[in-house]
Amino acid sequence: MAATGRTSDGDDDQLAAGYAAYQRGDVLGALETFERAAEDAPPRLRSAALINAASMADELGEHRRSVSLMRTALAVMPPDAAHQRPAALVNLSQAYQHLGELDSAQETLEEARLLLADGTEQGLLPVACLLSLTAVALHRQQWARAGELAAESLEVTRRLAPELAGHPLMNLAAASFEIGRRALAVDFASQALAAFEAAGDTAAVAETQQNLAIMLVRSGRYDDAEGPLRASQRFFEDAELAHRVGIGAKTYGYLAESRGASDTARTRYQQALDCFDKAGAVLDAADVRLRLATVAAAEHDLGLAEDLLAMSYEVYAGHGLGMHCAQLDYWHAELLHRTIEADPHPDPAMLSRALALAVPAALAIDAVRHTLPNGNQREHWHRTVAEPAMRLAFQCAARTGDGQLVTDLVDSRCAGTSLDVDSVTQPRVATLEFELLDPPVADESGPALQLGTALADVAAAAGIRVNPPPRLSDGGRIILSDYIIHAEQRYGRLIRDDRVIVL
Repeated sequence: MAATGRTSDGDDDQLAAGYAAYQRGDVLGALETFERAAEDAPPRLRSAALINAASMADELGEHRRSVSLMRTALAVMPPDAAHQRPAALVNLSQAYQHLGELDSAQETLEEARLLLADGTEQGLLPVACLLSLTAVALHRQQWARAGELAAESLEVTRRLAPELAGHPLMNLAAASFEIGRRALAVDFASQALAAFEAAGDTAAVAETQQNLAIMLVRSGRYDDAEGPLRASQRFFEDAELAHRVGIGAKTYGYLAESRGASDTARTRYQQALDCFDKAGAVLDAADVRLRLATVAAAEHDLGLAEDLLAMSYEVYAGHGLGMHCAQLDYWHAELLHRTIEADPHPDPAMLSRALALAVPAALAIDAVRHTLPNGNQREHWHRTVAEPAMRLAFQCAARTGDGQLVTDLVDSRCAGTSLDVDSVTQPRVATLEFELLDPPVADESGPALQLGTALADVAAAAGIRVNPPPRLSDGGRIILSDYIIHAEQRYGRLIRDDRVIVL
């Protein structure tokens, strides 16, 4: 409930009872209480109760039900309760996010932001709106925008509700982690956890423990991850929060897979998939099918792995997540290439499929670094994401014996970039330039929250974007033209500039 605009009316016993039930972790009881409060209530009270009921349904994983309740709340909202509309829109956006309907989430949040810009006092709603906008940016892997919004929300939170600073700190942790500053990300997450513990927000504590565990698992710190993962999973299971239980099960599955326990991993992933399917969390379900595909491939069931990948691709493409599609194609090509390498007489058709997936995916993944606003982020993306994808493209091209394609890939990789001078910005936290910072240590002179906000203030640098690489012409032939066109159509992203350089 905190920082999402959900309200309780101190003058109404049922609303107060519902809020109390939520605070003690009884989300189902809170939902039932709010729904009872909405029955035969006057319009203003009914809309408030429905907003809260929709929020509870969303936390229980009943996302479609949440959308329906929230739409009803908006429809019955009387003119004298117009101040409730931004809160309802923010909550509605959260349900849309869980359903993977990111365009709808973005639209509702932008509407809420416009309503909040009129200067009317709206309490914590500006914080909630910015946090949700950050979440959408993170879903879309728009790391620069996510960092910018996280920084803005931290500033607003410090001004309006410093006790809620754990939320933007956690978003800074997520953005930091994805650009490679993992030690700093864990530190931000730890500070967010301390802030929530100090505020007595048990639900936020559990959610942050789960997110911290995920970071630790992805960093290979498996033993460190078990404590927060166990604590958070116990909370979510007791509260019957299916969506969060699914996230925990997926993390347990990844932990088991990393330790070579395939049977346990499969069981955990299937548990997670059941939770996500039940909750209608289609993007999470697509993600966990990728993990099930890795298990199937490791057990040499390539057919099942490809079926699972195809299901995930369909979901990502249907939601406009082009970079997810590109990364999935890269992983698909990697699975095929591993099979090819292990076969003394590989199937030529399989090699052709691997090549057709690997090259467009690599070009699209490599192009992402040109959207990042500073050199450290670009270098990290190149080293950890783009370079492996391009390496696979080279390997597939070489294995087919296509010398011209290998040459074209070499020429493409050597193409330079130019500065986009129009994108010079004022220094801000958005760029998340952490390269010169060592992981912080505890400051005995002040609380962890103070350390976190100080770090956020200095984790900034002015960024100058670079244009996408130019198209290359060799004797009138645009190098990799067919692959570039295919990639831009398949992933919906610009991967080459309109400029043409003649070799």
